[in-house]
Amino acid sequence: MATTRRRPPRRRVWPKIRLLLLICVVAAGATALYPVWKAANPDPPELTVRYRTDTPATAAAAKPSLEVFNDSEKPLPLTDLTLRYYFTADETSAYAYNCVQASVGCSNIAGTVTALDDPTEDADHYLELRFTKDAGTLEPGANSKGIDVQLFRADHKKLTQSNDRSFDAEKTTYKESKKVTAYKRGVLAWGDEPDGGGKKDASAKAAGAPAPLPQAPAGVLFDDFDYVGAKDPALFKHGWLVRTSKGGPGIDDTWSADGVTFPAEKDALDGGQVLNLRAATDGTESGTTQASLGTASREFRDGTYAARIHFSDDPAEGKGGDHVNQTFYTIGGSGKTYSELDNEYMPNGGWGRLGPKLDTVTWYDHEKNDRVYTTTHKSLAGWHTMMITVEDGRVTYRMDGRKLFSSSGKYAPRAGMSINFNHWFVDLPFKGARAWDMKVDWLYYNAKDVLSVKDVDAAVKEYSGSGMNYFDTVQESR
Repeated sequence: MATTRRRPPRRRVWPKIRLLLLICVVAAGATALYPVWKAANPDPPELTVRYRTDTPATAAAAKPSLEVFNDSEKPLPLTDLTLRYYFTADETSAYAYNCVQASVGCSNIAGTVTALDDPTEDADHYLELRFTKDAGTLEPGANSKGIDVQLFRADHKKLTQSNDRSFDAEKTTYKESKKVTAYKRGVLAWGDEPDGGGKKDASAKAAGAPAPLPQAPAGVLFDDFDYVGAKDPALFKHGWLVRTSKGGPGIDDTWSADGVTFPAEKDALDGGQVLNLRAATDGTESGTTQASLGTASREFRDGTYAARIHFSDDPAEGKGGDHVNQTFYTIGGSGKTYSELDNEYMPNGGWGRLGPKLDTVTWYDHEKNDRVYTTTHKSLAGWHTMMITVEDGRVTYRMDGRKLFSSSGKYAPRAGMSINFNHWFVDLPFKGARAWDMKVDWLYYNAKDVLSVKDVDAAVKEYSGSGMNYFDTVQESR
């Protein structure tokens, strides 16, 4: 039977098909053109980095100063942020970094130097700056204010910045710099990376946000002595004093900044720098210099003092046999509060007593020579971890974890003390030029806890390995 249903005319279907095809073509075109449009109309950045410097192209150290603005409408925890300053390394020297001053606190900033796998003409390394949780949060519209750092050669030769990507001698006041990059949780948020980037850089971003930095505990001072020299402004900002004043011990009025240096040392922690204290003489008082570095603050008392020290049995230059004293000690108070804790190594003895020997001494009254001590009679040439712990009025001295001596009762600190490293001559037994070196790899002080040498070593390796080469939370905890 013939059907009575009428088929719709084909002309009513084709307009809809043509409209659908047109929509698909327009959508495809829009998709293809979106990256072009997006490149021409990017989203406003979440943050801005500004840069300035006050150094010429050839200098003892690069001195980039940075500040970060939060341009978003959300708080920006600084621990989410990473900054990178790009440069080209001169020759084969290793590079080091320190923080001079920062509104967020140098104790809350870590710095590491990394080589790019794919170097460019103006960048084969970068200095990366990261922040601990205690650096705080930038509220919307807020500015981190100045972050002043130094980048320098570990061999202390002058560096050339003219071919460094992030260096700009014309920016002597803060201006935006796209050649310093910033990452938020591992994703590029500001700046232009060097052409070619780098495999390490790419893999780091692919892996997402970097692992958080270790938190600096309250009441701790740590320093692994990454400094340019005795006049480094960071040295003084970090609370150290180079002694040049008159007086003793040793040869009076011979304390000099010339003997305080920070050379690279292959046996140092992470192959970095050390504090070197040089005592030199020609056998005359006028031809003698002694060296000392100590904390300006006298706030240290209970807790754990530790330092990795290289004692020397032989001079670096000239004839041996001097009665040199290589000392790690604390001192403070006066009169009835006088306090002093000493480690004194004398490879050739002194004061009529033969060496090599280490005296560990707790003082009660220096003027009356009221003290208790023990002597370790053996050579200590080489590296040792020297520790002093003070707890409940008891002082204990250890070397490489082995107990040497304890004192208690009245022979305990009665006041806050400074921490010091000295290298000096007990006397001048003969003529002729010679020079002696004492090296210090790092200092660690914990006001809260009495720790073992294993605990100290683990903490020091964690801090240094993450780029936290200095922090001081002792003052903050008081």
